[in-house]
Amino acid sequence: MTDMFVHHKETIVPVNVGTPDARFGQFLLEQFGGATGELTAALQYWVQSFHVTNPGIRDMLQDIAMEEFSHLEMVGKLIVQHTAKLNQTAVYDAPLFQMKGVGPHLVDSQGSAWTGTYVQEGGNVVRDLRANIASEAGARQTYEALINRCTDEGTKHALVHLLTREITHARMFMKALDSMGKLDDPFFGTIQPDDTVDIVFNLSHGDDHRGPWNEAPFQYVENPQPKGDIPPSPINPDDEKASPAGSR
Repeated sequence: MTDMFVHHKETIVPVNVGTPDARFGQFLLEQFGGATGELTAALQYWVQSFHVTNPGIRDMLQDIAMEEFSHLEMVGKLIVQHTAKLNQTAVYDAPLFQMKGVGPHLVDSQGSAWTGTYVQEGGNVVRDLRANIASEAGARQTYEALINRCTDEGTKHALVHLLTREITHARMFMKALDSMGKLDDPFFGTIQPDDTVDIVFNLSHGDDHRGPWNEAPFQYVENPQPKGDIPPSPINPDDEKASPAGSR
């Protein structure tokens, strides 16, 4: 049997823009070619899935990756519809589209090109799932900003759906961590920490506050003192030597 991808052209919810707005289309680029966008999420979860040995978590990552690709398509279609009347838009309202043409491009709303450095994957399932929760939070925040600036009801309906799915995915990642006993356990990997693991330092003085982050079981150090020496100066025979004052 040959592995394959199958693309269904129908979107999961309607994508119908009532009043095209190329300026808002430029905002939407943030979720197409931006750091928190759907392309980043789709590739992040897909690449992570190759590292995961747990078949259930691997399947979850692949399912969500495919959904994120469908979300990328939705955002792309929204951008196409919002730029449909570009010839009626003043140049300063949507400069990126005036230069590049209608539809989505692999840039964010400021014109910065998409880059693979947006993708968070480290070959450790706990590390990756925690990164994914943060990614979903970032995407949700971006969608909320877009919704707050949206006046078209058809666009807003699609964006609310996309925002909702970010919440669902974050919950799924949290459940996966919980199934491993790692939801609220900061330890992962095979290297054991040293004996400072339960020590917290007061290193920002003035208007100090105590809370669960620096109370028991932590040991709070009010005025931490250095225990190491000043490192020796570097020895570099090729370095230029400054002449002592008055030696010339």
